[in-house]
Amino acid sequence: MKKTRDVYVIGVGMTKFARHPDRNFISLGEEAMRAALADAGIGYEAIETAFCGHVMQGGTAGQKILDKIGRTGIPIANVENACASGTTAFRSAWASVAFGMNDVALALGFEKMGRGPIKMSLGEETPPENQPPMMPFIFARIFEEHSALYGTTREQMALVSVKNHDNGALNPRAQYQKPVTIEEVLNSREIVGPLTLLMCCPTGAGAAAAIVCTEDVARTVKAEPIRIVASAFQSEKHADPDHPLTGITEINQRTANLAYEMAGLKPDDIDVIELHDCFAIAEIIHYENLGLCKRGEGGKFIEEGMPKLGGKVAVSPSGGLLSKGHPLGATGVAQVFEIVTQLRGKADQRQVKGAKIGLTHCQGFGGATGVHIFAKE
Repeated sequence: MKKTRDVYVIGVGMTKFARHPDRNFISLGEEAMRAALADAGIGYEAIETAFCGHVMQGGTAGQKILDKIGRTGIPIANVENACASGTTAFRSAWASVAFGMNDVALALGFEKMGRGPIKMSLGEETPPENQPPMMPFIFARIFEEHSALYGTTREQMALVSVKNHDNGALNPRAQYQKPVTIEEVLNSREIVGPLTLLMCCPTGAGAAAAIVCTEDVARTVKAEPIRIVASAFQSEKHADPDHPLTGITEINQRTANLAYEMAGLKPDDIDVIELHDCFAIAEIIHYENLGLCKRGEGGKFIEEGMPKLGGKVAVSPSGGLLSKGHPLGATGVAQVFEIVTQLRGKADQRQVKGAKIGLTHCQGFGGATGVHIFAKE
């Protein structure tokens, strides 16, 4: 990669993730954007470009939100990359500053979703009505592969959900703020066997925003800047529909390794992580992909309490997708909100003590993964 300028996050904002039946995506996006500006202590006129991540909100959705704040004529790009849409928007904002195109850039992620599974297929055809929900089906097969190879259990998946709901109970912006037991997770409604309802992330609505800038600009604001020490973004080299475990391992491990190399850090240096736990088995495998444990030991990692608050490394202190929720376009930027909040020491009851290095990881269905690493100066 070419030499880049140092880039800092100076402002973050986020709505509560929920159903929000009485609000639209424009209202949610405006709330997150105004909160980020207030956090940074700057006016909208300081923003030189904006990247808006969403999946299902229609044409020029970002402009519809930002028009509520003001029409300044800046470039506004709408970004779609499945679940990684927000991460892609953040990566784009980082790149515009890192490579000298702009001094201040905005990443905005937002989504308003209906109830029930997302209808999608592996090809262009509309999936038949009797087909099981695509994403739960894929991750059920991923669990079966991982379990056959390494002995991963349903109980270990349940422990992931228990941990994340415990964390979500401490997060006022989480969609679900109620702890659950292993028994409740295992006995909740089956979605696609062996995945139960509480092993799957919910749909919902929400928005998050992050403002990034150069070091010179960061020195002028009152908010505590957090440096972005790595930005890695990759697509798949190959995919084997008969072995979906391959697709969730190679791209994510490769992207994480690129981020560690760029930051000059190792997995053991990370204090707090927000990762893409769309399903409980995904979090277990991402422990391995991010190098937190050896391949095949993700189940043991959660069983021993390593990713809990106060453990070896705090994973998804926000509650993760399983408890905080997963409005598709908002998730990647909401992860940045959590990590910046943690590194500033302002996460209240869910605060990771002494957190100095944080990481976000987000994967979009179809082949898009982003990993960012942040450092408290």
